[in-house]
Amino acid sequence: MADTTKIINCPACGKEMTKIFMSKEGVNIDICLNGCGGILFDNRELKKFDEYSENIDELKQAIQDKTFEQTDENKVRICPVCNTSMVKNSVSAKGDIIIDECYNCGAKFFDHGELIKMREEYPTEKDRRQALLSQTYNEIGSKIDDLELKNNMNLAKRSKFLKAMDKLFYKDVS
Repeated sequence: MADTTKIINCPACGKEMTKIFMSKEGVNIDICLNGCGGILFDNRELKKFDEYSENIDELKQAIQDKTFEQTDENKVRICPVCNTSMVKNSVSAKGDIIIDECYNCGAKFFDHGELIKMREEYPTEKDRRQALLSQTYNEIGSKIDDLELKNNMNLAKRSKFLKAMDKLFYKDVS
């Protein structure tokens, strides 16, 4: 979906969002300047601003010296672009940065401060992906390894007859 040109309301507090033109990338980013300080990225826009080295000076300048109201971050939010329920997902290997994503149009909503926090946690998207992969392996990979070991032990205990049947019916069984 292309950059939304219509004025939209914030999915967190319902107030009208302001479009901030990001000159280097040539896109408008929606930010809730008169409410909660949340930021909405249309589909694919986040990739232009998710790394620490990428310029977000216009966003920083827009929120400078502003105070924002608190919102209920656990509340289900409705995408202001396509009116679909958004889903909460982590953008942090540590699991402490949860954003709202629209699976229908690809919009991503960050509560105030979450974009900066995500960018500071890992300097590049590659670093963030590697951390997520490592975290996933630490949580799930070792369980898979244990299951594979148990399966191999069970296969080793099978009778000669069953092993012969396995070779007949399953090509990749040793």
